[in-house]
Amino acid sequence: MLKADVLVIGSGISGLSYAIKISERMPEAKIIIVTKSDEDESNTKYAQGGLAVVTDFDKDNFDKHIEDTMRAGDGENDRAVVEMVIKEGPARFKELVDWGTRFDMDNNSHYKLGREGGHTENRIVHHKDITGFEIERALLETINTSTNIEILDHHYVIDLLTEHHVPGKTFNEEQINCYGAYILDEKKKKIKKITAKITLVATGGAGHVYKNTTNPIIATGDGIAFVHRARGKVSNMQYLQFHPTAMYSKHDGMLFLISEAVRGDGAKLRTKGGAPFMQKYDERQELASRDIVARAIDNELKISGDEYVGLDCRAMDREKFIEHFPNIYQKCLSEGIDPFKQLIPVVPACHYLMGGIEVDKDGQSAINNLFAVGECTNSGLHGANRLASNSLLEGLVFGHNAALKTIELLQENKFNFDDLKAIPEWNEEGMKMMDEMVLVSYLRKQLQEMMSDLVGIVRSNARLELAKKKQSEIYEAVNELYHYSILSPQLIELRNLVNISYLIIQQSLQMKENKGAFFNKDLTSQSLIIQ
Repeated sequence: MLKADVLVIGSGISGLSYAIKISERMPEAKIIIVTKSDEDESNTKYAQGGLAVVTDFDKDNFDKHIEDTMRAGDGENDRAVVEMVIKEGPARFKELVDWGTRFDMDNNSHYKLGREGGHTENRIVHHKDITGFEIERALLETINTSTNIEILDHHYVIDLLTEHHVPGKTFNEEQINCYGAYILDEKKKKIKKITAKITLVATGGAGHVYKNTTNPIIATGDGIAFVHRARGKVSNMQYLQFHPTAMYSKHDGMLFLISEAVRGDGAKLRTKGGAPFMQKYDERQELASRDIVARAIDNELKISGDEYVGLDCRAMDREKFIEHFPNIYQKCLSEGIDPFKQLIPVVPACHYLMGGIEVDKDGQSAINNLFAVGECTNSGLHGANRLASNSLLEGLVFGHNAALKTIELLQENKFNFDDLKAIPEWNEEGMKMMDEMVLVSYLRKQLQEMMSDLVGIVRSNARLELAKKKQSEIYEAVNELYHYSILSPQLIELRNLVNISYLIIQQSLQMKENKGAFFNKDLTSQSLIIQ
């Protein structure tokens, strides 16, 4: 058994910045960070575009950023949350710089500001096209100087510890407390009980519930799934953002992202044959919000039967492109594509989840002593669709607020220590080692195919009802495996993906109108095309 004052699940911008804040203010507090891959593997690491924050107050202001965010979210955002995040943004950004993050600057020492779809001003600070990688580097270097933070990599959370695990305790769904988690140490093949006064879930998104995603392989919706199983509140799971421009591949899995900033700098979308088409769908054309661009591409592919459309960079400034997008340029070359001579083949891919664990402004969930921050949450910031590059900002602001509230609770020290001590160790009695892992990989592939085919960018009532039936069948098979098998990382992730698919389908079926990233063709008489 391990004990901590604070257990952090996840090692992206949300979890790391939260841990740093607590460590700086409470050096006596023991903080354990668990992550299921290497310590630097997170959605943050793959954030290419940058961080949306008002820095140029001569041309930009908070009101413009607030309105852009509300418009992108189709008015489903919580305006008070939007105002809080954007107004706190510059102070949190300064802290990120103070922790050693380097952002691109011009010769006059002003930040170079990019612009992406949905923004009315240039306000995206970035580090070339690997902003997330640079942020992750700086945060981990800061973490590694902290003596009271321990990072446990290759540790998979199985379930949260609640009253459900306390022998003889009556479980009251209206008053649930979190006491830590059961966690599989993949290297030692041992399940640990880690108890904590406060637990933070910062597990990122759930892109791998679909067969094509821009998310890293770790994005399997773990935090949302185990909070759902603990009877926490999860909402808005029907709102999934599909990035319009992932590089086409014949192989399923993680696709390489062609940043929206490339279109912000002038790239145009074309059919495979070279014809422009965005003018049919939105007056902003390539700079329309992601849901509109993704649906437009999806529609064009259905009309043509092609596997991809093209991103045309041939008229762009070559020198500027290579300076701003060096990794994208190198990836294109490695795939045999010269972006100044050929169209880059692109397709929409699952990119960002706007829904998740319900939290308040301090990141507190409905379960006592359980916080959640970042893409695994429904914080009210994004509404029905995320404005590009608002996610890193959300992680910083909510990480800060959650840290301050955590410090307050730790100082009060009003925790149920009897229940903390009473939770038993994990019991594997009667379980057996799975002799055919092919069952797990088969079921995972079946689930991803089903979600991609039936619960994709444009949905229908008939497809959703069929998905509900298919999901139930897969759930029964996975549940049976879970109850007799010694746990493996693969089975833990599959169990979580099954829960995520259930939430997406159920909450899609409850929708009465199309909003933002959610589109059911049976709920509207309007065409996708703006006349």
